[in-house]
Amino acid sequence: MNLHEYQGKSLLKKFGVSVPEGQIAFSREEAVEAAKQLQKKTGTDKWAVKAQIHAGGRGKGGGVKIAKSLDDVFQYAGDILGMHLVTPQTGKDGKLVRKVLIEENIYYPGESETFEFYMSILLNRQTGRNMIMYSPRGGMNIEQVAEETPEEIFTEEIDPKVGIMPFQARRVAFNLGLSGKAFKEMTKFVVALYKAYTGVDASLFEINPVIKAADDRVFAADAKVVVDNSSLYRHPDIQDMRDFDEEDPMEVEAGKFDLNYVKLNGNVGCMVNGAGLAMATMDIIKLSGGDPANFLDVGGAADSKRVEEAFRIIIKDPNVKAILVNIFGGIVRCDAVAQGVVDAYHRIGNIDIPIIVRLQGTNAEEGKKIIDESGLKVHSAIRLQEAAELVKEVV
Repeated sequence: MNLHEYQGKSLLKKFGVSVPEGQIAFSREEAVEAAKQLQKKTGTDKWAVKAQIHAGGRGKGGGVKIAKSLDDVFQYAGDILGMHLVTPQTGKDGKLVRKVLIEENIYYPGESETFEFYMSILLNRQTGRNMIMYSPRGGMNIEQVAEETPEEIFTEEIDPKVGIMPFQARRVAFNLGLSGKAFKEMTKFVVALYKAYTGVDASLFEINPVIKAADDRVFAADAKVVVDNSSLYRHPDIQDMRDFDEEDPMEVEAGKFDLNYVKLNGNVGCMVNGAGLAMATMDIIKLSGGDPANFLDVGGAADSKRVEEAFRIIIKDPNVKAILVNIFGGIVRCDAVAQGVVDAYHRIGNIDIPIIVRLQGTNAEEGKKIIDESGLKVHSAIRLQEAAELVKEVV
């Protein structure tokens, strides 16, 4: 589950990670009031006005502004709220901005300079261990840094038996070129950040940039936090942070029926039971000349109601030109799924998209017979090759 920046920072703060003081606002007036309160609390005379959407690259799209007066706060908040912010991660239509984060300025003048670093924590799938990935080249796309100057990308793997060790945090600070107070602040920051990562069952933390301020304090100036969906039952407070406005409406609807659905950009909708079979099905669609329009796993309890709802979700996608139903009957019987397809077809009505149903496993022959004798415009198959040929024919 993705979190907004302000939500992620609230979690980091609970674990002792230094973050700038900030407040959320839903209007220009609230933004100005938040700026006034931050000024009283911190003494800041500048504020960051930051669009809150589930996408990176907000600054490049005009979603982050530095206000030097309360009038600027009013102006920038008004400009950003209600805009469709387009970034490299949103697509051409962008995302509607419904709220802004008003944050204290941490780029204040002082005797020493301010530096930006990159830091993230994620699972290294090759070793099965969490790792801290960091670079002195913060504030940039880490992919660009990795391509142009890979020697400036560092990693620190964490042994799950002992967790992060003090010497590892010190090594991070050393590789970032810090010393003195900034060195100590960074070691504390790294340890707290890792504890936050494991404490909230996150799958990704990305802090870009981590700021070493002029007074040698260290802050998380940004925070991309992704929490493992499977762990949310342990974190009801985090689950309450879910913002349905930021998610694909069809994915939200699918979740109401316990359907695992991810929208893609292809032309062939697919309905499958089992994630592995779903991946194989998408490969079959590609090899047959089509492109998968979605990943949809109906699970082991593929009854008539669930099949119907899956159909309703798939046909809402205007790009879908055909639907491939690929079911392996293990726990579920193929004849029950076939009857569910027929019932769903009758209840929905007016389905003018070619439907290919491939059934294999328990009662597959009986299921094929139900499809063939239904009188509906549904193509049936038992072998994958048959399904692939039918997909190629209709697409």
